[in-house]
This record gives sequence, structure tokens and C-alpha cells, in this order.
Amino acid sequence: MNYISTRGRATKVRAGQAIIQGIAPDGGLYVPESFPNIANNLGDLINLPYNELAFEILKLYLTDYSSAELKSATNGAYSYPNNFYEPSIAPLKESGGLYFLELFHGRTHAFKDIALSILPYLLTTALNKERPGEKTIILVATSGDTGKAALESFAGIDGVTIVVVYPEDGVSDMQKLQMLTQEGDNTHVIGIRGNFDDAQTGVKGIFNNEALKEAMKKNNQAFSSANSINIGRLLPQIVYYVYAYAQLAEKNIIKIGDPVDFNVPTGNFGNILAGYYAKKMGLPINKLICASNQNNILFDFLRTGTYDSNRRFYTTMSPSMDILISSNLERLLFHIAADKGDTNHVQCGDLINSLMVDLQTKGEYNFPYPMGDFYASYATEEETRTALADSYSNAYVIDTHTAVGFNACKKYQMEKGSNLPHIVVSTASPFKFASDVYAAISGKPVEEGSGPFYYTNLLADKTGLEIPNGLRGLDEKSIRHTSICDPCDMLASIEKILQ
Repeated sequence: MNYISTRGRATKVRAGQAIIQGIAPDGGLYVPESFPNIANNLGDLINLPYNELAFEILKLYLTDYSSAELKSATNGAYSYPNNFYEPSIAPLKESGGLYFLELFHGRTHAFKDIALSILPYLLTTALNKERPGEKTIILVATSGDTGKAALESFAGIDGVTIVVVYPEDGVSDMQKLQMLTQEGDNTHVIGIRGNFDDAQTGVKGIFNNEALKEAMKKNNQAFSSANSINIGRLLPQIVYYVYAYAQLAEKNIIKIGDPVDFNVPTGNFGNILAGYYAKKMGLPINKLICASNQNNILFDFLRTGTYDSNRRFYTTMSPSMDILISSNLERLLFHIAADKGDTNHVQCGDLINSLMVDLQTKGEYNFPYPMGDFYASYATEEETRTALADSYSNAYVIDTHTAVGFNACKKYQMEKGSNLPHIVVSTASPFKFASDVYAAISGKPVEEGSGPFYYTNLLADKTGLEIPNGLRGLDEKSIRHTSICDPCDMLASIEKILQ
């Protein structure tokens, strides 16, 4: 399996090389040259535990890793109770006739733990083979959850330094506290006075800064990424779509081959893109329901084909989705263009490059092909509160992002009359957004200046749920990271760390 760039001008590389580089030299994102097919052996995958299923899926993509290397990675990453607090890793829970795929039982209690638990194994294995002795700088832009999950995964790893950049006023209090208290001499956290798009644009610019890369090369340093722009972050996310389907089949809710729908809260488009990859591999997915919050740029795009970022940016109660530039969408556009069959990879790359230039210069682009695998929906802030309360009335507590997906599911069912099994991808523990969750289910407004743990305790008391291990006692830890800068000063801050 080789990997090619969405911009079409970079040389094909092996999986390990793509994981090390993060972004292709032509500025594009790496994608697999083809999709393996699992349709004929789905029955063999149903009863596998998560770590073994991950091995079976990833060996199809990571063909330059030995079986021993991959088994070490999957067994090490998906272990209970070392990395996950739930033996099944990603359980499927039924509530109100829907199925919620809980992806928040890892160390940081967000779905990013699933992929970021295995990425250090994949990266260090590739580095030892491809670039022994090189010092790797992991550079990450986060809208909240990726940052802490990446810090937790790479903390203390020899030869690796991790730098996380986040919007200083664009994450929840709990997300911020998780990052700022992160231990490990190789960890660095920088808040910027801006939004996630500013952080992500700055990180991409630093990745493509040739002068900086040349200076780092002289010091035996090189950048890599732990964002979902790194193919090593994206591929492991395919596994939980297959795992969710397998759980439905194991419970005799469906038979192998029956279609299902997935509802995915979506910001940077990586999570739902993994579902698209699963569908391309033969998993019987009917629709991927793309659920946006009030920053509904993906809703407009999937319905019109016009991606227009020239719009108001909203700070919402689902901050990990407060994004106007969805990086992974570039991969989807490339695959759809390639599927048309009338263009080769270079021509597809030229199309994608022209669209990205339009986005950078005009703030918008028009995509010429339909996207029939997707249904688009979005939730206002009031609809998100209603979804939180509705789910609680069914004795099931969800977080603010999952509430956006829950709202989308209800709209889809009403509009399409679908009676297929619906799986809502549940992306985070409700305790990470306790103030908004508690306010919605109690009907009481959030009190300003109350602090994150005031509502964490109230939520636990009201719902009878335990505060998750990774969040309990967080308020007693020391703040270790205090750096804040303007977006224009991000490069200087990174250079200071490199020195």
C-alpha cells in the first residue's frame, strides 16, 4: 500500500514515511492509493476484541510494518486498564431506540484517545527504521480534545518533543485545565489570541516553512503531526466504525450485510472521513450524517457544493467543532474526484490545489461533483440544549458535541423516514463540558466565574455518574504551561522551543 498526496505532485511513499512526514512536501495530505475490501470477511471480524480487530484492519494499510510490530502497537495501545477504563474500549449503548458508540473511555475521555493511543507506536517504529537518531517535533493545533490526548500519548517519549497550540478562549475550562497541567519535560503548550482556524493555519504555515525546515535539518530535527492531517491519526479511526457494526451484528440487531446509518459530530472532518473510508472498504453504511453546530459551513457545503468561509465565527458550547476550515475535507474531495474515473491522480491533485488556492485567496471554492454518501444537518445552541435535555429524559447523559449528533439524527429520521439502525458517534464524556450539560438538564443558567469543577460535582450529584478518573483531582494539579501569543508570533514561539 502506497500513499499519494491530495495535491498530486509529491512522490509516492510507504505508510511509515507518510506518518513521519505528516504533511506531503507539496502541501497536500497523504491518502491511500487504493482501498482494501473487507465486505467478504465481515463475518470473521464480528467476535474479535478491539485490539485484534485493529490489527486486522490496520495490517491492510500499514503494509511496511511487520505483523510483530503491528501486534505490539495494537496490543499496547488498546489495553485495559492501562490506556482505557472500559474493557471493550468502545462500547455501544442503546437509548431511546438509538445506539451510541462511546469513544470516551480513554485517558483523556475524548474520542481522540482511540487514535492517539496507537500513533506513538506507529511513529516511533517508523522513525527507528527510516530516520534513526532524528529528533521529532510533534506540532499540533487543537480545538480542545486532540491537544490533551496528544500530550498524554507522547509525554516522556525519548527523541520526541510535542508542541500544542490552542485558541486561548476557544476551548472549555476543563479542556484547558487538562492541557495546562500536563506533565513531561518534552511537552509544550501555547495559547493563541484567536480561534482554531488561526491555530491550524499557523501550524500549516510552519510545516511548510522551508527556511525553518532547513535549519532544523542541520540540527537533526524534523516536524511531524498528531492532528488528523496525519494519516497515522486517521486510519486507526476506521476501526471503531467496523467495531460498532460488529457489536450490532453480535447482538443480532442486524445481519451481516444489512445497512446502518452513522451520525457524526463534525468539525475538522477527520472523524466522519474515517467512516467514509470504512464505507469505501465495504462496510454497509447507508448514510454518513454530518452534524455541525452553529458554525454550519459543512452543512452548506454538502448541500450546495460551495465552501464559503466568509462568514461569522461562533463560539459555542461544542468548542471542538468551532471550525471554519475543515482540513480533512481535502481528502474527501480528492477521493470523489478520483472516483469519477476521467482524471488521474495528478489531474485530481491539480483540481484540489486550485480549490485550496481559491480558499486561501478568496475564502471560498466550488466543488463540481456530488457527495451522495452524506446527509448534512446542524444544531443551533438552543437545539443543542434541547438535545441534551431530551437524552437525559431517556436516562442517558451525553456531552454537548454528541448532542449535536443526536439532534442531527432526529432531523434525519423526520425528513427521510429512515428505520435503519442509527449509530450516534459519542465523542466525549459529558464531564468535560459539565457546566453546559448541567444547565441544559437542570434548566438553570450557568453562573459566571463558578469554575469547571463546581459543575463537575453538580453533574455527578444530579446524574449519579462518577467523575471520570482522568478528570478527578485535576483541580489540585499545578499549572505548568502559561505561554500565550498572537497568531503572528506563533513561529517565534516555536523557534524558541526548538532552540
